[in-house]
Amino acid sequence: MILALIALIGAGGGVGHAIEYAGSTVRAMSMDERMTVSNMSIEAGARSGMMAPDATTFDYLRGRPFAPRAEQWEAALADWASLPTDPGAVFDREVSVPAASIEPMVTWGTSPQDCAPITERVPYPDAFDAARRESLGRALAYMGLAPGTPLTEVTVDRVFIGSCTNSRLEDLRAAARVAKGRHAVVPAWIVPGSGLIRQAAEAERLDRVFTEAGFEWREAGCSMCVGINGEIARAGERVASTSNRNFEGRQGPGARTHLMSPAMAAAAAVTGRLTDVRTLGG
Repeated sequence: MILALIALIGAGGGVGHAIEYAGSTVRAMSMDERMTVSNMSIEAGARSGMMAPDATTFDYLRGRPFAPRAEQWEAALADWASLPTDPGAVFDREVSVPAASIEPMVTWGTSPQDCAPITERVPYPDAFDAARRESLGRALAYMGLAPGTPLTEVTVDRVFIGSCTNSRLEDLRAAARVAKGRHAVVPAWIVPGSGLIRQAAEAERLDRVFTEAGFEWREAGCSMCVGINGEIARAGERVASTSNRNFEGRQGPGARTHLMSPAMAAAAAVTGRLTDVRTLGG
C-alpha cells in the first residue's frame, strides 16, 4: 500500500507536510501494518505519518510496560480519544487510492518512487516527464535493467527479509507462510527487527520453518538494511529486500535493491526471481 502511494505522489509528495492515513483499509490494519506505513512516510518526503487512534491502538497499548495503569489508563483513554482529526477538517491536499486496486508492488529503480505492480514491465524513461527522464535513465543503468522487461523475468541473487520497516512478528509470519513447504534457491536471510521479535518468532517455531526451507535465521539488528557490520551484497548483485530504501549503494557498493513486502521477498527466495506471490497461493 505505501509503495503504491509513494509511486503515485512521488518521493517529494509529502515534503513540508505530515500525512494522515484514513479510510476503511487503514481502520482494518493491525498496529504492525500501521507502523510500516507510518515508517515509510518519510520516503515520500513527509515529516511524519499518522493514523487516528482507535480500539486497535488502545488494545495494543494496554498492559505494555510503560502504558498508564488503573485510573491513569482511563484518563489516558479519554485524552487519546480526543486526538482524531475533527470532522470537516481541511487538508492541504487529499489523495484517494482504492485499496482493492493495489497489486503487489516492487521497485525497479533507485528511489522508492520507482515502483510498479509486479504484473507490469520496467518502464521506458520517455514515458515520464522531461524532469525525470535523465535520472530514470541513470537509475536503470545502475540497476542493469532494460526498459520493457517484464518484472517477473528479473532474477535475483539474494533475499533480505529484515529492517524495522518489515521484520515485525506479523511480517515474519507472512514470509513463513510462503516459505513453508518450499526451498530457497538463492541465499536468503531472515533478520528479526528486534530481540523480542526474535524470541516471539522462535516461540512460534517460525525459525524452524525458515531453516527447513533453506533460509538463514540470523540475530536481530539492522544488518543488510544499511549494509553494516560487513553484511552487504556484492557489486552487481540483485537483492529482493524488505528494507525501506533502495538508494545506490544502500546495501553495499554497486548492490541493486528491489523493495517489496515480506511475502513477496519470500516468493523471490523460493523462485529466484521477482514473483507475484499470489501465483504461489501466498
